[in-house]
Amino acid sequence: MATYAIGDIQGCFKAFTCVLDKAEFNPSQDYLWVAGDLVNRGPDSLSTLRYIKSLGDHAKIVLGNHDLHMLAVAYGIKPPHRKDTLDDVINAPDAEELFDWLRQQPLLYHCRERNYTMMHAGLAPQWSLDQALNLSREVENALQGPDFKDFLGNMYGDEPDHWSDDLSGWTRLRVITNHLTRMRLCDANGHLDLKHKHGLEDIRSGFKPWFAHSHRKTRNTQILFGHWAALEGESNEDHVYALDTACVWGGRLTMMRLEDHHLFSCSCETEK
Repeated sequence: MATYAIGDIQGCFKAFTCVLDKAEFNPSQDYLWVAGDLVNRGPDSLSTLRYIKSLGDHAKIVLGNHDLHMLAVAYGIKPPHRKDTLDDVINAPDAEELFDWLRQQPLLYHCRERNYTMMHAGLAPQWSLDQALNLSREVENALQGPDFKDFLGNMYGDEPDHWSDDLSGWTRLRVITNHLTRMRLCDANGHLDLKHKHGLEDIRSGFKPWFAHSHRKTRNTQILFGHWAALEGESNEDHVYALDTACVWGGRLTMMRLEDHHLFSCSCETEK
């Protein structure tokens, strides 16, 4: 039995099955953790969702910004982006079942036994792990509740650009969502730079990767995250594992075995 973590599959099902085969993944014995963005931009989001859903309790996933965006498009709340590749899921006969399943998934997962924490994008440096889990649950409750469409309609936007305990309502949920599914950089006071999509170069003065701040309260847990393709799998930070290796951009898809940190990768050049 082994546990594997992978990030940002984004519908690249051919590369996904290649990586699983390389690792000799056994769906009846092994476990798969997915750090968000299961769908979009790749050619086969439908097969990706169906396979991960079929794993049942052997899969742990957190939602990414593309997963949330698909839900907003599917329910007519947001028009599709010109680069979206979501029609296969939205028009599938089991679409509603897949959407209901996705809405039940968390934005943050912590395994206390292994001391691993997984999210799609990041955590505010001032959040403790327990606080982050509680804040994540606030969003999850909204997404799983009867008014989930209202949440999807209010989650878009870059403001406010920092966390405050005084935030309330949809504004509060938007800021939590932006941290967990969109952030890359912040300053020492927690202000976000949501425009930066490059690697560790050309970072605005006063800003750092969210995981590089010395006062980050989650330094005692091992972190698994995706979202930041430009890092090419290198965080340069101990116990922080960047899983997005730019598959959808013609890079590779990478999966890490948690027991020994061994990496399995497949090229994504033939996906399209």
